[in-house]
Amino acid sequence: MDMKILVVGGGGREHAIVSALSRNSDAEIYSVMSVRNPGIEKLSERVYIAKETDVSAIIRFAESVGVQYAVIGPEAPLEAGLADFLEEKGIGCVGPGRAAARLETDKGFCREMMQKHGVAGCPFYRLFNNTEDACEFVLEYDGDLAIKPVGLTGGKGVKIMGEHFEKEGAVEYIRSLSGGVVLEERLIGEEFTLMAFVDGRNLVPMPLVQDHKRAFTGDVGPNTGGMGSYTMADHMLPFVTPGDYEKAFEIMKDSVALMEKEGHLYKGILYGQFMNTAEGPKVIEFNARFGDPEAMNVLTLLSSDFTDIVKAIVEGTLHECNVTFHEMATVCKYLVPEGYPENPKSGDPLFLNNPGEAHMYYANVIEEDGRLYTGKSRTLAFVGMAESLTRAEEIAESAAASVEGAVRYRKDIGTEEVLRKRILHMKEIR
Repeated sequence: MDMKILVVGGGGREHAIVSALSRNSDAEIYSVMSVRNPGIEKLSERVYIAKETDVSAIIRFAESVGVQYAVIGPEAPLEAGLADFLEEKGIGCVGPGRAAARLETDKGFCREMMQKHGVAGCPFYRLFNNTEDACEFVLEYDGDLAIKPVGLTGGKGVKIMGEHFEKEGAVEYIRSLSGGVVLEERLIGEEFTLMAFVDGRNLVPMPLVQDHKRAFTGDVGPNTGGMGSYTMADHMLPFVTPGDYEKAFEIMKDSVALMEKEGHLYKGILYGQFMNTAEGPKVIEFNARFGDPEAMNVLTLLSSDFTDIVKAIVEGTLHECNVTFHEMATVCKYLVPEGYPENPKSGDPLFLNNPGEAHMYYANVIEEDGRLYTGKSRTLAFVGMAESLTRAEEIAESAAASVEGAVRYRKDIGTEEVLRKRILHMKEIR
């Protein structure tokens, strides 16, 4: 019998989700997105163009086509409570309800929950609702801070003292924000991402990934939604010890257990972004969905049936589900329009040549009369998958370099040189 699945979202992450689901020939995919994604469209039975937070329109579409399950890609529809409304209609959801999604959507809630229950890995922080109190704290604090708006910022709102600005710049930035702010000690170390499938009680981890947030080669420039990412063939990272990994996974398990204790069963994907410090992993943030670009790494690697995992998440039977990944390395490189992220140019023609062995995922790309044009956000991504990181990087690099048009990408992602720097940095810290 065909399994009808709704996928919400139209970016590179969602193209990876749809691609993974479509590997099961019994999956009938229906997609909702605000901007048409040609890659998703090719793999879907039907596409409905609507705002991803327009809950009532999405519910009407889901009921009209008779979907049984839904996978929610971005964070905004989770904050809007889409999962709650779909569940009310009997549609099983991969994506937490609004209250559980606060792990991502309300940074103050997340920190207070961790502190109240003594969850490991919580950095020193202060939560402010009054702008002037926050500014005063910054001016008096002896050291650098991470400044985080309480709500959603699409991965671009966090600014770090000592990287983006000093005290005066920090005060100016806080005054430019509307709403609360979390001020945290600046963590020094190496970032890594651990994502897990969660059915409310059971967690199944995915391979470790390292993302690259900064816009330009050499980790300089403003933060972006993510310029690319890589995984190793053993699914670990050489600067994360087995002990670090266990600690990070325990933090995630404890957080899911606490959400249940608070009456909010957490189902879907939990994304833990950690900083591996001299004292071990500290939580930078949780996300209530797959990372973008990290989804493209792990879902390309997924060797078991994603539709089985969707069912197991909904039914609470993940512990019975055999989840496997190819024992290979991946490198993902995102192409972005010129001027991204601060002043992206859109409408420039794109010419795709031979991507070779790379997997290609469309993101914010416009297709008109069979021709492709850049949008205002990240354009498309290539994932190289191979037995070694070096070969995976070569595959992704060759594909990215073959594209003609007003786009750029980071050539250094997934290179041995960057990896050596990360390993050395961790050795220096410890």
